Amino acid sequence: MVMKSYDITFLGHMCYDEIIPFRGPKHVAPGSAVLCGAVAAARAGAKVAVITKLAEKDRPILKVLEDERIDVTVIPAEETTYSRVIYISENHDLRRLVLEKSAGLITIEQVPEIESRYLHLAAISDQEFDLPLMRHLKSRGHTLTVDMQSFVRQVDPATHEIAFKDVAEKREIFKLVDMVKLDGVEARALTGLDDLEEAARTLASWGAKEMVITQAVGVLAWAGGRRWSERFSNKSDIGRTGRGDTTFAAYLAYRLEHDIPTALKFAAALVSIKMETPGPFQGTLADVLARMNRS
Repeated sequence: MVMKSYDITFLGHMCYDEIIPFRGPKHVAPGSAVLCGAVAAARAGAKVAVITKLAEKDRPILKVLEDERIDVTVIPAEETTYSRVIYISENHDLRRLVLEKSAGLITIEQVPEIESRYLHLAAISDQEFDLPLMRHLKSRGHTLTVDMQSFVRQVDPATHEIAFKDVAEKREIFKLVDMVKLDGVEARALTGLDDLEEAARTLASWGAKEMVITQAVGVLAWAGGRRWSERFSNKSDIGRTGRGDTTFAAYLAYRLEHDIPTALKFAAALVSIKMETPGPFQGTLADVLARMNRS
């Protein structure tokens, strides 16, 4: 039997997100870095697979992925991850994150063999991956990319509140991967620096080859000592949840065939459209190209 090959495989938990706005009613919907990322990459034209961990009873939440013709492999778990996102002001960058339930750590034995140009580690928190898994995946010959929220977002075992903290193993993580996704808060937690360009320079010195860092106003990329940036053009941030996941997935998908500045411009346009509507990106490739041409 010939193994299927993919452009990007997303590894991480699917979850339920309970979104609690600063004003207005709360709502619960399928979420996660895997969901937002995989849908964006597929709609950007990449051939996408997902390896995720959840309870059997919650398989229906995979329908949104399957509707995008994304191949999904499920690692069984006793329960599905459940996250609460609490916005504490009108500023959608100010929020509390609480991980009420977790599907648990993904182990080496649970990850099937897969052929993929990139294997993206897309966790919600530090409850999904560890360094032994990363080392093993690298030893299989995978080209790894990582969302650093997978390590910076650390869950308090008593309160389940997520805090953004430094990561002792950060230098080894950066040496194991080819691309890194962060946001401004995560970059600050790792480096202690508020200036994103200074933070990127420091992260690069630890071995990061190519980085994408998001913040409220836009996104920057860093590689080979050079910096590129794009501003977001969204008219609303009602769909703020999943901003970074969507940005990096769009960047990675377009980066398959394009240079860094073009991929960054594409990602900024796609996520700008996504932020104007709650949930994963629902636009088309034509929509993104039109937004790129307007900016």
